Parts: sequence; C-alpha cells; structure tokens
Amino acid sequence: MCALPTSSGETCGSCLADPPNFQRTCALLTYRFPADRLIQAFKYGSRLALADTLAALMAEAPPDPLPDRLIPVPLARQRLRVRGFNQALEIARRLAARTGIPLDPNACSRTRHGPPQVELPWKERAKNVRGAFACGADLRGTRVAIVDDVMTTGATLDELARVLRQRGAADVTAWVVARTPRKP
Repeated sequence: MCALPTSSGETCGSCLADPPNFQRTCALLTYRFPADRLIQAFKYGSRLALADTLAALMAEAPPDPLPDRLIPVPLARQRLRVRGFNQALEIARRLAARTGIPLDPNACSRTRHGPPQVELPWKERAKNVRGAFACGADLRGTRVAIVDDVMTTGATLDELARVLRQRGAADVTAWVVARTPRKP
C-alpha cells in the first residue's frame, strides 16, 4: 500500500497495523541518486521543464485501475508565493495531457500553512498536516489519484486521501514520482 519494499511483495506490517486512507501507491523511482537530484532541481531550482520529463516517466507506469481524475497535492498560499509554482500541479498538468485522465486542480485546497514537511522529523509529519486540507468536490463513487513528487512518510498523502474519502471517493491511489526508502 505504501510502496515500501517487502521480502515477498506483501503488504508491510505498518500498513497492516494502521492502514492508510489510500488503497495503493504507484511510485516510479526510489528517492536517491540520481532521482533525488532531478526532483530537487525541479522543485527547488525552478527547473519547470523537468515536470514534463517526470510526467512522461510516470505516464509509462500508470496505476491499475486508472483513476477517473487526478488531484494534485495543494500548496499553502504562503509556500506558493515563495516557490512560485506548485510542483504537484505542474506534474499533474503534464500527466493529464499525456494520459487523458481529467485533472481537477481546484478540487482541494490547503486550509492552513505549516512548516515544510521536509524540515520536520518523520514522527512529527502526520501531526503537521492533520486538518490541513479541504475538498469541495463531489467525489461519490470516483477513483482518484493524488499526484505528488515525493512520498516520504506518506503523511501528506494519507491526510489528503482521508479528506477525499470523506467526500465520497471510492478508491484513492497515491501516484508519485519517487518513494523515499525507509530510514535504516
């Protein structure tokens, strides 16, 4: 479910003990060299042209079943002003164009600003995003893919998936470029 490798491909113990609000994760790469450098250049170096490369890679391995719509992880307004773009939205736009899956960029919003997840210890990330999203879309019976660049603990994706399920989403997939390996 969370895309962390297991010995025989079974669901990991963490997902069995505390299932996430999404049913599966489709992660193309492991977040380590050289994928990490590529994503960092895109996200923090404003190399927006890399969004097309990342979307092209993702489009080669779509989730099964295909979602009815793509929803990018929303950014808080303050973060959007600083960065100048939402990396998840930029990937999702290109992914929608390549796959024909409808993009719903305004379905969800970030309701509050908090410290960037990357700056927090792994154990504090779920608390940081709790209650941070709202969704105004009617998702009854739909299959939704949440699009993001990197999944580390899964806290952001889990919280957004919780909100999407409250709005009626029948199936939620986390569709990310890269998955951070488990801490040793």
